[in-house]
Amino acid sequence: MNAMRLALCGVLAFALVACAPRKPRPVVSPPRPAENQPVPAAPHETSRPQSQRYHKTQDSEPDGARVDVATLVEPEPKAEPRARYGNKSPYSVLGKSYSVLPDAKGYVERGISSWYGAKFHGYMTSSLEPYDMYQFSAAHKSLPLPSYARVTNLDNGKSVIVRVNDRGPFHDNRLIDLSYAAAVRIGVWPKGTGLVEVRAIDPEHPQAAAPAPKAKSGAREPRIFLQIGAFAERANAERVGEDLRKGKIGAVVIDTRRINDRDIHRVRLGPLASVEAADALTTRVERLGLGTPRVAIDD
Repeated sequence: MNAMRLALCGVLAFALVACAPRKPRPVVSPPRPAENQPVPAAPHETSRPQSQRYHKTQDSEPDGARVDVATLVEPEPKAEPRARYGNKSPYSVLGKSYSVLPDAKGYVERGISSWYGAKFHGYMTSSLEPYDMYQFSAAHKSLPLPSYARVTNLDNGKSVIVRVNDRGPFHDNRLIDLSYAAAVRIGVWPKGTGLVEVRAIDPEHPQAAAPAPKAKSGAREPRIFLQIGAFAERANAERVGEDLRKGKIGAVVIDTRRINDRDIHRVRLGPLASVEAADALTTRVERLGLGTPRVAIDD
């Protein structure tokens, strides 16, 4: 009898424990970042290889309906702080090193312009601003980002003010890469390239950057040369010129100019018939071990 009572008590005790309300388990929240510590961002598109960064494989003009470039307004030069990105100096691209100018004041250079369009539209520039091919902007290897410049087509005298907010073009013999809109405005598009003058604009004195004058009727058209080097000693210039003559790659010119009260002897090849001829000759000069020549535009 006592054994039966003990067994019955054990069953009742087990039932009471099983029916007793259970304490809720604490909910563990995910760890929160420390105060004032930013949450890590996803990798930026600029960290991807060029082959994976863009949707298009080839650059092109806009797809479908186009904006009337004639209705677009040129940017008004204004003083801006240097961009946080894109101003590292020196920097390297494709194995070559480039330096960024400390400021844009006084910068004037002539050379070959190219343009870029739909492939890059909406993607980030070197200054991490979205590229808009319908804005008057440009890419340059050495001007500070951002800065302003007037670009004049030396063939027709047309000019446009651009805001430089990108790096490039990283192609031998190219001075500046214009946005699609800027290229259309001055007639570089659809030809693809053009002979231009790039003149930096001081926002405090924007009127000083007047367009380069158009060649007068009957005047000699701008001519393309490849400058191999500039020397203070005539003998050094003659030595390089003789190496070029031995290579039989074109007409060699030693042009002497008075610069800063001294004679500078410039060794050049040309004049050349076209941008394509300059590109082909550049490759031949490099194979001679004379470095990469600089395009020089004379009128």
